[in-house]
Amino acid sequence: MPFSFTDEQKQTMLWLVMGALLIALFIALGPILTPFVASAILAYALNPGVDWLAKRRIGKYPLPRAIAVLIVMLILLMAILAIILIVIPVLRTEFPLLQNQIPSFLTKLDNFLGPHLEDFGIHFRLNSSGIKEMLSNQLATSGDEIWAAVLASAKVGGTAVLGWIATILLVPIVLFYLLQDWHRFLAKLANMVPRRWQTKTNSMSREVDGLLAQYFRGQLLVMLVLAIYYSTGLAIAGFDVALPVGIITGLLVFIPYVGFGLGLVLALIAAMLQFSGFHGLAAVAIVYGLGQMLESFFLTPRLVGERIGLHPLVVIFALMAFGQLFGFVGILLALPTSAIMSVIVKHIRMHYLNSIFYNQ
Repeated sequence: MPFSFTDEQKQTMLWLVMGALLIALFIALGPILTPFVASAILAYALNPGVDWLAKRRIGKYPLPRAIAVLIVMLILLMAILAIILIVIPVLRTEFPLLQNQIPSFLTKLDNFLGPHLEDFGIHFRLNSSGIKEMLSNQLATSGDEIWAAVLASAKVGGTAVLGWIATILLVPIVLFYLLQDWHRFLAKLANMVPRRWQTKTNSMSREVDGLLAQYFRGQLLVMLVLAIYYSTGLAIAGFDVALPVGIITGLLVFIPYVGFGLGLVLALIAAMLQFSGFHGLAAVAIVYGLGQMLESFFLTPRLVGERIGLHPLVVIFALMAFGQLFGFVGILLALPTSAIMSVIVKHIRMHYLNSIFYNQ
């Protein structure tokens, strides 16, 4: 008797194929989905604030949700501007001073490294004339290659800049509409779930929501602890800009590498400007080295990983794996995505342990 599919099996296969095609479409459209993904993450984080404001009353009437959305978005914009206003004055103060300090710093570095380099047969002076000579020789031998690389970089960089500008302009618009109709969108998504899966899906959704809330609270705690640590460590080392640099490093730590890298650069510049010897650079290396170890091996695994039920080894692996697969955006989404996947894996494991395949 020839094998044939039932009508229910045919419909299931049809919807599975359509789901696979939809996922493939999202992957193909990945470059243009960035503002929508960023807006969805922000909307999820900001929606509780909008809901709270929307329940407030102005006299006898509740506050319109659109006004609540605008207020929350304004608060977010003010927070971003506050961070920018902390960073820009430090940069504007330090970089002009750095230009005047570079020659003397190179002279000190040359006096320190020059004798050691000569012991290995390397005759190169780390001063203005030596660097100019090296650059002149390099430009003379590879001028065409450098010019071609500059042109290619300008083309790619110009496209990237336009893409970032479009993303920055589009995110607030998408964010407003998502926050305005957040519950309506969720209701429509819930109605698309097959009826027989409704109970299980609602249960998993509530579990994921609780885990993500724990993640955000843990991440905020990590930012606060690191801001205090870097500010205190730099202050103990005697840095005049300890407070702004420490706050910048701590608050931007939610962007992997960017917060740490920017804070490290600012601290190194401050060390070169403020201290005459190399002890300032050594202090920066110690403070930021210990800070990176504290964040990577204790704070993130303990305060974030344990709050979302992930083992520290899983947290480290997730950061490395998502970074390898999806780059910078993957690192940002590694832990919340891992939390969602952990819920799915837990339910699959329970289904497997209760299945006939396992028990027989």
